Amino acid sequence: MTKDETLLEQMMEILRDRYGDRINNFLFPPPIFELMQGELLEVDLEIGMLTARFPVLASYQNPYRAMQGGMIATAVDNTLGPLSVLVAPPNVTRTLEMKYSRPATLEMGTIIVKAKLVDRNQQRLFFEADVRNPNGEKLARAKATHWIAEKQTKI
Repeated sequence: MTKDETLLEQMMEILRDRYGDRINNFLFPPPIFELMQGELLEVDLEIGMLTARFPVLASYQNPYRAMQGGMIATAVDNTLGPLSVLVAPPNVTRTLEMKYSRPATLEMGTIIVKAKLVDRNQQRLFFEADVRNPNGEKLARAKATHWIAEKQTKI
């Protein structure tokens, strides 16, 4: 079993413990995570952190031969989303703010997204994420606010 498969199984165990049979109402990992060929690298629920890696593919390029900003944002959202499910009741993204520092290019091969829960205030969750290349250089930074769903009985 790969590290990615081991982490996914650990995450599924947490969700099964929390939701029981209702786990069948979730798509975990989300299909888009798999479509983007995401790979789980690290999960630390004690500090509310999840790290994932995504390939930089030619099909993600913008006219400047860099990874389209929206695809970087999608990689961030696909890291924040699974983390949010693990650290809180069902919730949705309210805002996602991206700040780009440098391009992600095919030569990099992958980007690494490290997401962290930084605060929780009643029904709001506050996350931050860094996007780096394999050499550790920062490519983008994100801030997100998630809203915990009021009605949790349908999950």
